[in-house]
Amino acid sequence: MERKLDAKLICSIFAAGLMSFSGVLIETAGNVTFPALMKEFNVNMATVQWMTTGYLLVASIIMPLSAYLKRNFSSRTLFITASVIFIVGLLIDVVAKDFSFLVIGRIIQGAGAGIAIPLMFNIILERTPMDKIGLLMGIGTMITAVAPALGPTFGGLIINTSGWRYIYILIIPVMIISLVMGLASIKKENVKIEHTKLDVAGFIGITITFIALILAFSNLAVIFEKPLTFILPLVVGIIALWYFIKHSLKTEHPLINIRVFHKINFTRGLGAYFIFQINTLGLSFILPNYVQIVNRSTAMTAGLLLLTGGLIGAIASPISGRLLDTYGPRKPIMTGALFEFVGGLLFCLFAAGFTSWQITLFYAVTMLGTGLVMGDTMTASLNTLSQKENADGNGLFNMAQQFAGAVGTSIVSAIMQFVQQLSTKKTVSGQLIDASQVGLIFLLILVVIGVYLLYQATKPVKTKE
Repeated sequence: MERKLDAKLICSIFAAGLMSFSGVLIETAGNVTFPALMKEFNVNMATVQWMTTGYLLVASIIMPLSAYLKRNFSSRTLFITASVIFIVGLLIDVVAKDFSFLVIGRIIQGAGAGIAIPLMFNIILERTPMDKIGLLMGIGTMITAVAPALGPTFGGLIINTSGWRYIYILIIPVMIISLVMGLASIKKENVKIEHTKLDVAGFIGITITFIALILAFSNLAVIFEKPLTFILPLVVGIIALWYFIKHSLKTEHPLINIRVFHKINFTRGLGAYFIFQINTLGLSFILPNYVQIVNRSTAMTAGLLLLTGGLIGAIASPISGRLLDTYGPRKPIMTGALFEFVGGLLFCLFAAGFTSWQITLFYAVTMLGTGLVMGDTMTASLNTLSQKENADGNGLFNMAQQFAGAVGTSIVSAIMQFVQQLSTKKTVSGQLIDASQVGLIFLLILVVIGVYLLYQATKPVKTKE
């Protein structure tokens, strides 16, 4: 297939990207709707969290299938299937009269997004001219990165003006536009469909792994009260993961070719990507709570304070991709890693009393780093693989992103809850300040590990004279 940067390629990337954007926008906007949903459907916080957990869980389970789907179906077929599934999920949530149907709708949307997100990056990797891959990967990253920036503000506006159902109603026209764009631009490729056999045992193994580990981490906050609710699923998850690895190494057509982990710089890049995703999600959990409880501001204000940083990070993604195309991966990636570290350090130093402008500034610095790091890390890591291994590597990166979303917030929330229990003599705001400080220190430690991994992964390879 001829690699040519044209309007149809750009249109196909945006068509697939809009679905990814919509899924993440609903996820982040939906967090603002939780109090309204708890009241309307008479459910508690643990139950309402399944709106997010169910979506992320199914998306995480579907993404391991991306390499198999790519080999056995055309991009056009996958796109149409994902679009229809996602729209059906939206319609269910629009008309749902029972909370269980709301969760079912989100689960169906997760299935659509689980197909769409890897598809977008596969289109870029397969059809983009080699000297433009960094730029287009950056644009793809930007499309999904804009959603978390807009989500809290969008959700706050909808709740204050129209009611939570309009979050889903307003996304339906976006999905119809995405479908029309995709039908016009994603043509049936002249490539051979392999019709490989699905690795059912591997799929069952990875499915049990994700379900068990996500259940374990979602119960991390009550580990001291109900330790078995954490320990049992954790053990099941580890056993299932061990089985999946053993099975994948001996089968002829594994669900995911985990032998790509033998390439050390790919593994380092994937590890750093996972870590920085946890950092981003951890901050998006800590800061809105801090703004509302300690600074006594509204949810809308919390969303607006994070909006600037989110937009800066999104805009930085395609710029970073162009820098990668021009100068190679090391300069933009390590510059972004430095910004992430500086932002995390500032958060730790001033956590005892953030002002609104400090939160906005520090978050902007951090998200600038995120924008420079994430897309380029994925591009540089996938470039260490062969063309045949790209689909497996792409699937692993998208799985890491979704899995970080499912467990990252749970870990930070559990740490903060534990600290709050130790600070019983203080006021609620005093407890949250202490908890936020510990949570931010934990995230900074993760960032330091991520910076080290990226430093090692992007070191120039010494050639023998």
